[in-house]
Amino acid sequence: MVVLATKCYIDGDARNRALDSLQSLVANDIGDLDVDYDIGVRDDDFISVTITGDDATVARNVLRETWGEVTPHLSAGEEYVGTLEHWDDDGIVLDAGQEVRVPTDELGLGRGSATQVRDRFGLVQHVPLRFVYGGEDEPSRLADDEIDRLYEWTRGSDRVNVNSATRGEVRATVNRAGHANDIVTVERLGLLEQSIICRDETDGPGLLASIGSYLPAELKCVIGQ
Repeated sequence: MVVLATKCYIDGDARNRALDSLQSLVANDIGDLDVDYDIGVRDDDFISVTITGDDATVARNVLRETWGEVTPHLSAGEEYVGTLEHWDDDGIVLDAGQEVRVPTDELGLGRGSATQVRDRFGLVQHVPLRFVYGGEDEPSRLADDEIDRLYEWTRGSDRVNVNSATRGEVRATVNRAGHANDIVTVERLGLLEQSIICRDETDGPGLLASIGSYLPAELKCVIGQ
């Protein structure tokens, strides 16, 4: 079994649609391999995939690479993926199967409190983030690749980041709001966390205001340069 570093934290019909979407995504990832698999949701909302078959090891590695993995034990100095759970001025807390605090000074994302950094980089709750675990002696920090990725968000066109919706639902919402021609694509950050990439001439805050009433979700804008 592999536990994916992404969560399904919604209920009702929306939950069923999200799991149907995940079924398709996993099939795209490992459907060509000689495996059988079963998808479940743990009590902590993380996704588990039980895999059997001749290619089970390969399939698990593919899913680990694609989604990140939640493991029962963390080793100091190693890189993992956790989902953003909560934050305050002193840092952020990631859920990696256990709570991991990353102090503001270890975010590597410039000046300001962790709350200000979260706003500046459009970090919606539950978004998966890579980090290096500090263990008992050192603070945990965001991984270098993660820092580079987040800075890239601010160097391009505006973005609108969204949680609580699948990529397909976000695309449909953008279309319904009449903004299909105002975006480049919708980038998947996690199962229910997406990033709408605006065209250069599209105003991110304006797009957020326009689609916000259609989505029962947290939306945050990243202003590009």
